[in-house]
Amino acid sequence: MVDIVLVQGDITEQAVDAVVNAANSSLLGGGGVDGAIHRKGGPAILDACRDLRASHYGKGLPTGKAVATTAGNLPARWVIHTVGPVWSAQEDRSDSLASCYRESLRLADELGAQTVAFPAISTGIFGWPIDDGARIAIETVRSVDTTVREVRFVLFGPEAYAAFAAAM
Repeated sequence: MVDIVLVQGDITEQAVDAVVNAANSSLLGGGGVDGAIHRKGGPAILDACRDLRASHYGKGLPTGKAVATTAGNLPARWVIHTVGPVWSAQEDRSDSLASCYRESLRLADELGAQTVAFPAISTGIFGWPIDDGARIAIETVRSVDTTVREVRFVLFGPEAYAAFAAAM
């Protein structure tokens, strides 16, 4: 069973095997967690993402899927990029959000990662309510059969930390 740890802090400072990036489908950087990972990780991550776009992901990475690159200058071995859904009041996209966590852990298993740091996927600019996002994240990670030993949720502020603590 995977050990789930909550940390309030900066995901780009986590010394883990894999850092999960809440990416946009272009894989070419953006704002929030995505921008921070690209800035701190340096050009090697962007170069690897451009290679992915030139080969298998010409139209971008689909929502709920995951792909890995080098971690560049981050204190991790890999970055696992996943595209979360934009929250919608009219359409239940919970399965797509859960898929981000499942696919990231599946890929972490393939890579042999033992420690994985996740942000609160889709709860920033994509507008997912933090309490529901936390519930989906925790429930999904608990339900996945994985060889990852530690999942670390790295939460940017006290509101996100409190929501994840309540979901635990």
